[in-house]
Amino acid sequence: MPLKLVYEPITINGLVVPNRIARSAHGTGLTMKGPINDRFIDYHVARGRGGVGLTILEATTVHPSSVIALASFGDSVIAEYRRLMDAIRPTGMRIFQQIWHGGHIYPVADLSPPWGASAVPSPTTGIVPNPMGQGEIDEVVAHFAAAARRSREGGIDGIQVHAAHGYLIMQFLSPLTNKRTDAYGGSLENRARFLREILTAIRKEVGYDYPVGIRIAASNEPGSIAEADLSLVSRQLQADRLIDFLDVSWGDYYNIQFVGAMDRPMGYELESSSKITAAVPDIPRLVIGRIRTLEEAEQILRDGVADIVHMTRAHIADPDIVRKTQAGTPELVRPCIGCNQACWNGRNRGLPVACTVNPAAGFETTLAEDLIVKAAVPRKVLVVGGGPGGMEAARVAALCGHKVMLVEASGHLGGQLSLARRAPSLHTIGDIAHWLEQEIFRLGVEVRLGSFFDAADVQAEGADFVVIATGAFPREDGLQFEHPARPVPGAEAPQVISAMDLFSTPPRDNIRHAVVFDDIGHYEALAAAEELMLRGASVTLATRFASVGPQLDAATRVDTAFERFARHGDFTVLTRSSIDRVLPGECHVRTLYRADPQVVPADLVVFVTAKDGQRGIFDALRDEGHVLGRDIAMIGDALAPRDLQFAISDGHRAIRKWHDAFGMAGDQSESAALATQPA
Repeated sequence: MPLKLVYEPITINGLVVPNRIARSAHGTGLTMKGPINDRFIDYHVARGRGGVGLTILEATTVHPSSVIALASFGDSVIAEYRRLMDAIRPTGMRIFQQIWHGGHIYPVADLSPPWGASAVPSPTTGIVPNPMGQGEIDEVVAHFAAAARRSREGGIDGIQVHAAHGYLIMQFLSPLTNKRTDAYGGSLENRARFLREILTAIRKEVGYDYPVGIRIAASNEPGSIAEADLSLVSRQLQADRLIDFLDVSWGDYYNIQFVGAMDRPMGYELESSSKITAAVPDIPRLVIGRIRTLEEAEQILRDGVADIVHMTRAHIADPDIVRKTQAGTPELVRPCIGCNQACWNGRNRGLPVACTVNPAAGFETTLAEDLIVKAAVPRKVLVVGGGPGGMEAARVAALCGHKVMLVEASGHLGGQLSLARRAPSLHTIGDIAHWLEQEIFRLGVEVRLGSFFDAADVQAEGADFVVIATGAFPREDGLQFEHPARPVPGAEAPQVISAMDLFSTPPRDNIRHAVVFDDIGHYEALAAAEELMLRGASVTLATRFASVGPQLDAATRVDTAFERFARHGDFTVLTRSSIDRVLPGECHVRTLYRADPQVVPADLVVFVTAKDGQRGIFDALRDEGHVLGRDIAMIGDALAPRDLQFAISDGHRAIRKWHDAFGMAGDQSESAALATQPA
């Protein structure tokens, strides 16, 4: 599709935004609840250099009763903003600050009850909030206005008031959480009064010549606030000149929809958000919803649904989407696979923002690829194993200017991703394997498929640096993590297989009942269960954990899988369980909450348990005197069976560490020879 609209500038209350691509506010955790630091600045500057037109900074809390990473309680933040804007302004990217109060969604740090519109329990914590009195309402309104003033004085280009996703303002807007009988409850006009007072106070502080807008979202929980009411509210706020733009998302914490994973299609939020954006066609409207390419954004703009399109997780995966696409090389854009593992799930675990496919995300200060200084004298790098970690190592070594050879025993690249992409609702996980493969060929990596190497073969190549990326295979020893001394009786039977077997061999006939045992807690067991259900089997998923998939984000990965399972057929979960024994046609599952094992019909049993890292080459080479980090590294599942994020990160970091320490120049004889050559 010819791209035109995405590159056009747009004006928001006198402020010119250079193009129609934006990044929505998203928590980074890079400040670690401290002042704005270099790591935070570098993260955003990288996206500005990449061509993003507008970034909305992650929420800053306006009041001590609701605290997250950023806070705007005092004027000290003004100097921090100025330092941030001094760094970002040369890129041309515009910056808005989202200002926020969480209401009853999060606990309060001092253990006091959170503030809310009414005494309605939080859907996240179950805590009943303190219903705000008039004095508390007035106090929060004043704090919103003060936060807006500090943003303007700090050089921030505009303000977005967060009125979506079930936070405090939406708690006032929604009949589910607003049970008040005073001037702030009852009618839509009354429920919108808190938002209106906040915007009016902000206008008094920053004036009418400064961009101010809101973020809103309809809930899909019955009885909450829906698109029709939000359309009315938005239209009135625009008519009263209280907002200059409208940013529309979808969902709240009753049913999280606003961070859809790889099972969601492009633009999945538009069915809801377009109903609201249609109500205010005369101000810039922003939308979001797993949009990964400028072509997709262009289509949304052409359809008239919005005027600016958010591409947030896509820019975590690759900060240079706009620049690469505008240069005519969209194939160079590293794809977001929508796994939500390192970004959304990582943040929910209290970790700084990261990315499964982009190891430099959140580490731009040290790992940004434009920091790479090419080797003065190329060295020879050998990568053994063509999975995602091996391909990333080969790619980065080539970027560093080295001569790279990658050998893979099978006839194709991709490693376990070649199997994972076959799983239902998981096909986009293969996008990163495709991109890595295309990149290593573009960069001139020599690839040898069908080449099984042992330690002697590696030695014979005489490489300066060797990366062992040989992956892992299921152990198939019948051992469970919580019962490591006793193999499961019957685990050697032919009806007991691994998830790798399930996706690599032709489907078995007449599988009516299956048990999937999960010892890992990642997506592998869910993928196996869904595959078997789609083949017509009733499935029991037994897990040693207290919940299914504890390594995943429950709302966007586990819950959505369960919703699909409900449509597929018969599915049962047994938590805090272990496999007692496997017999023909049945599996005995022992749970903590039953005295005796439960007999489950099972024509097939899938064990998702420990894998065995293939480290034989590494151990043999180390015995020959090779030194870890100096001339050899082991990465990914060969080092320690984990997940895709660690495999790619290991490959990237191993090369960067070696290159900076040893690969920047040739050996002493090479350097001496170069020094004697005439200029």
